[in-house]
Amino acid sequence: MFSSFLSNLLLLLLAVVYANAEIQYHDFIVKETPVKRLCKRHRIITVNDQYPGPTLTVTDGDTLVIKVTNLARYNITLHWHGIRQLRTAWADGPDYITQCPIVPGATYVYQFTIIDQEGTLWWHAHASWLRATVHGALIIYPKLGKSYPFDKPQREYPIILGEWWNRDPNEVLRQATITGAAPNVSDAFTINGRPGDLYSCSNQGTSLFPVVSGETILFRFISASMNTELFVSIAGHLMTVVAADSAYTKPFTTTVIMLGPGQTTDVLVTADQPEGRYYIAARAYASAQGVPFDNTTVTAILEYKFSGCTAVHGAQTMPIPLVPLLPAYNDTATATAFSTSLRSPEPVNVPDPVNASLFFTVGLGLFNCPLGMTCGGPNGTRFGASINNVSFVLPSTISLLQAYYFDVPGIYTEDFPPEPPIIFDFTGNNISQSLQQPVQGTRVYRLKYGSVVQIVLQGTNIVGGEEHPMHVHGYQFYVLATGFGNFNPDVDTEKFNMVDPPERNTIGVPVNGWAVIRFLADNPGVWLVHCHIDAHLTWGLAMAFIVENGEGEDEKLLPPPFDLPVC
Repeated sequence: MFSSFLSNLLLLLLAVVYANAEIQYHDFIVKETPVKRLCKRHRIITVNDQYPGPTLTVTDGDTLVIKVTNLARYNITLHWHGIRQLRTAWADGPDYITQCPIVPGATYVYQFTIIDQEGTLWWHAHASWLRATVHGALIIYPKLGKSYPFDKPQREYPIILGEWWNRDPNEVLRQATITGAAPNVSDAFTINGRPGDLYSCSNQGTSLFPVVSGETILFRFISASMNTELFVSIAGHLMTVVAADSAYTKPFTTTVIMLGPGQTTDVLVTADQPEGRYYIAARAYASAQGVPFDNTTVTAILEYKFSGCTAVHGAQTMPIPLVPLLPAYNDTATATAFSTSLRSPEPVNVPDPVNASLFFTVGLGLFNCPLGMTCGGPNGTRFGASINNVSFVLPSTISLLQAYYFDVPGIYTEDFPPEPPIIFDFTGNNISQSLQQPVQGTRVYRLKYGSVVQIVLQGTNIVGGEEHPMHVHGYQFYVLATGFGNFNPDVDTEKFNMVDPPERNTIGVPVNGWAVIRFLADNPGVWLVHCHIDAHLTWGLAMAFIVENGEGEDEKLLPPPFDLPVC
């Protein structure tokens, strides 16, 4: 009890350190809510009856105290995606990693302070597939007296991209888990919870964003998509990218952006077109060949405030919105051109020298079907996924962070391999079937506090190549380089951007390619690393780091809260 009191006191003291910092209190009620989408009525899981959930707006330095009451029928946790959670790993949220789930009828309080972060992030459920409808924006404004590194826009809008199923998403997951097949693709995409004009029974609820001619608008795009990367474009308007994953970028202008699940992108748009209505549209970037995907298009409307409508039977007839040009579904060149255009706005101090060099293969695999069962994967197998041939298995009796902190044996092993057990042609077309089946386990990798960590994330073509949006909990990292084929240190190291690499929390590892990231291990705790395509996470495309405490008191993990859920 005393340790919990001390932990809360330290958090409050941290808030006081920041001039004008506030302590914000929020109540999140998780419950079923009736909605109508695509001509059908559904009961979905929401927070406070809102879909998407409440937008949290804070200032750098603020402390958030969020009481979550679970009135739904499923276990749940909440994750504050991109928040560093410095010394407060207990509040990070992934189930069985940093906490046990909040069971139906229970309450849990998340408490954490925003430290030296600003920009667009988001929060979402991190248990089963609840995040399909349990998510919302988390916007961090600069401290008082500090401004954006660009002219302040006249208005701003969060735009949350999502996926919609005409079934309970957890039932979609359950069916796939039972059969071993890939989960059914979504029935629609959404913008702020609405599918838009191109879907049945949907044009009355299309998301609308009013603008005034001549003004500049900041659109904060957030991809809450479950399993699909998305191209986005605005008819007739250019977008100037100014931030990604809550890190400012060198501004550049584009007609299309691409976001993987978990990523955010801030763009400035000038309302410089003739008064009218213009579609904001998004559809899939499908990097995997021959794999089913949702090929529908979601729209919202950017609408100029104008009086040029004509009256028809006492009502106004609105002009038909202009439609933007979107890339082809498999346009890897456009996706690559966008991601490689991101740069930090100024030269940065990339952590150096590296003293923890890791090489992670990331990709899909197949498990043999258990005897007596019929499985729905290729050739009667079950889908799997792995990092370095280890398919991650969540514990079930206690969270990894609790097991580490309280030294509970038998929950995990510290033998996660720092490199693949077998070196092969990772992106080749004739990979041996003997490499298809990974090994299951709850394995972690231990890092010393202050380590400079470099990870080569190497995609594989086992089963099939696909872009993997990899998210590192508790950290922002620099993306030094990306490329296609197999990473070759003798050649590709020369391509490292050591001057102004972009800073991210989720990076798309190119289809049959690689990405190199680097960060300083300065945040003690247990941190999940995983593909943010939820089907892949379900199959085991994840691992966890233990980052040890440092020597200073401000380098140690704070004690756990007294009301930490019990498994």
